[in-house]
Amino acid sequence: MTDRTDRTDRARRGAPGDGGEFAAVDAELSARGFTRLHFELDRIESLLDLLGSPQRAYPSIHLTGTNGKTSTARMIDSLLRAFGLHTGRYTSPHLETVRERISLDGEPVDEERFVATYREVAPLAELVDQRSAEPLTYFDMTTALAFATFADAPVDVAVVEVGLGGAEDSTNVIQAPVAVLTPIGLDHTEWLGDTIEDIALHKAGIIHSGATVVCAAQEEEAARPILERCAEVGATIAREGSEFGVLRRSVAVGGQVLSIQGLGGVYEEVFVPLHGAHQAQNAAVALAAVEAFLGAGAKRQLDVETVREGFATASSPGRLEKVRNAPTILLDGAHNPHGMAATVTAIQEEFAFSKLVGVLAVLGDKDAASLLELLEPVLDSLVVTRNGSPRAMPAEELAALAREVFGAERVEVAEEMPDAIEAAVAEAESDVPGELAGVGVLITGSVVTVADARRLLKR
Repeated sequence: MTDRTDRTDRARRGAPGDGGEFAAVDAELSARGFTRLHFELDRIESLLDLLGSPQRAYPSIHLTGTNGKTSTARMIDSLLRAFGLHTGRYTSPHLETVRERISLDGEPVDEERFVATYREVAPLAELVDQRSAEPLTYFDMTTALAFATFADAPVDVAVVEVGLGGAEDSTNVIQAPVAVLTPIGLDHTEWLGDTIEDIALHKAGIIHSGATVVCAAQEEEAARPILERCAEVGATIAREGSEFGVLRRSVAVGGQVLSIQGLGGVYEEVFVPLHGAHQAQNAAVALAAVEAFLGAGAKRQLDVETVREGFATASSPGRLEKVRNAPTILLDGAHNPHGMAATVTAIQEEFAFSKLVGVLAVLGDKDAASLLELLEPVLDSLVVTRNGSPRAMPAEELAALAREVFGAERVEVAEEMPDAIEAAVAEAESDVPGELAGVGVLITGSVVTVADARRLLKR
C-alpha cells in the first residue's frame, strides 16, 4: 500500500501548466506494469462500479481480431463523425503518447483533460488495489480513463478496441450492441492458445446477447466458434462474402478506390487513403459496422456522399505510412505473419520500387523467422536493429535469423534505431543512377519499431 500511495503522491507533485503534471501521471501509469498473472474482469468491474458505471452512458461498437483492429476502428470513427455523431475512440497501443489511446471526435484528449480524469479515477483505483491480490494494470487504468472521459464529454458512441483476446479483456464490460471481428490468425499464443480455434473462442467472448456481429472473412477454424457463440447468445451475424464485402478495388494516388457491397446496398467510387487489399477489407468491415449501428439494412442505405466523406478523411498512422520522399520511407507496424503477408502484398501491388531496403526490429516473443521469410522476396537488403521495448529481440539474435533467410551479404546490423535508419537510407541511395523516385526504405516488425522511427523521422 505504501508504494502505491507514494506513486500517487509523486504524480500530484507535477507542476500544472508546464507538462509536469501529465508527465507525472504518465510515469505513474507505467509503474503499474503491463502484464498480469490472472485474467479476469473483477478488478475493472469494481473500479467502474465506484465510478458510477460510465461505460453505460453511451452505446459502443466493440472490435477484436488479430490484425486490422486499429485501422478499422479509425475508419468506423471517421464514418460516424461524418454522420454528425460525437465519438470516443479507445485503441492501443499508442505511437507517441498515451493520449492517442483516448480520442474525442477523432483527436487525442489533451493533457489537461487526461490529468483531470486521472485525478478522479486514481483514488478509487487505490481502493480497488487494496482489496485485490493483484493491482490494476496500465491497461485496466487506461480503459477506465477512456470510459470516464467518454461519459464526461459526453459522446454519442464509443468505438472500443480490445487489448488482448476478448472474453477476459478489460474492455469486455461494455456489452456492445455491435461487435466487430477482424481477421483472426495466430498471435499471443502464450495467452490465447496454440490454435486459431482457441484464439477465436477467446475473441468471440465480446459477443453478447442480442448483439449484431460484423465478421470479416475467417478461416473455418475461426468461423466455427464465432458462429457457435452467436447461436448461444442469440446474436445476429453479418459475414464478409455473404452480407457485405469489397466488389472492386483499384489503386489510386495516395490510396485506393473501392466499390463496396454494404448491408444496405452498393457504395460506389469510395476513396480510401490507405494502401493494400487488407485495408479495403477493413473498410468494408467498418462500413458494415456503421450500417449496423445506424440501422441501415435491406430497406435502408446510408447516404453515399456522407460515406465517401467519412472514408476520405480516415487515417491510420504507422500502417504503410509514408513519412519521407526521395527516398520514400514507409513505416508499417506488422508484427505477425498474417499482418506481414498483407503488408508485403500491398507493397508488391501498389509500390513500384526499383530498390527497397528494410529496417527490422521485433519483440522477442514474435515469430521473427516467418516475418523474415515473408520480407525476403521484396527487399534488396535488410538492416536489423532493436527497438526501445524491454522485450525487444537483441539485434545480433535477429541478425543470425536474417542471415539464414537473406544470406550474410544482404544483412547489416545496427544496434540503435538512428544508425539503422541512416544505414538503410545510405544503402537505398547507393548504386542507383539518376533520381531516387523508385527507391525506398521500409521500417517494420513492431508498433514499437514504428513509434521509435516515427519520433526520429517526423521531427
